Amino acid sequence: MIRVLLADDHAMFRSGMRALLDTQPDFTCVGEASDGREAVAETARLRPDVAVLDVRMPRLDGLAATEAILAAPGNDTRVLVLTTYDADEYVYRALRAGASGFLLKSLAPEELVAAMRVAARGDALIDPSVTRRLVAKFAAVLEPAAAEPPELARLTSREREVLLLLAGACSNAEIARKLHVGEETVKTHVSRVLSKLGLPDRVHAVVYAYRHKLVPGD
Repeated sequence: MIRVLLADDHAMFRSGMRALLDTQPDFTCVGEASDGREAVAETARLRPDVAVLDVRMPRLDGLAATEAILAAPGNDTRVLVLTTYDADEYVYRALRAGASGFLLKSLAPEELVAAMRVAARGDALIDPSVTRRLVAKFAAVLEPAAAEPPELARLTSREREVLLLLAGACSNAEIARKLHVGEETVKTHVSRVLSKLGLPDRVHAVVYAYRHKLVPGD
């Protein structure tokens, strides 16, 4: 059972999300919060698997709350940041803080639920509508590494190919189509890439690829 905390200053949104989760057999909403400080406190108290935080909340915004939650000793909660805005600075701060995803509230309900499942199993994601723009921003603002890191040599040619497709914001399904393999094979390749490079999730694989100039600039 995936235990979820909902944090949003709009009670109607929380009510709608709770009702949606109630229709899912593998979810339970263990708590709600109406501001950022309450979200931090309730996450520490309830220790949910996933905390869903709105960016704009009173007392403490969702990004600061995300930073506080993920910096807490012994924290195991994954954080999804939701917003009606796709401003680059929000996305960048959320990911730098360690959020498992940045999603727009305009997503279809089934996509929001799917995102929570992705976060609960330890992966990361960004709304597709902002991903490609975000990786371009990474390319512009990250200081490039001085030389190719030695761990790259540990990747097979196919794993390096997968890394480049990850950097292009391809989903597992898209990678499978491009490489003419099954999605389970792609999942195995992605897992090995992350393990060999010491990366926590696919979002950080994007950052890694751009930082090390593995992706040609436009």
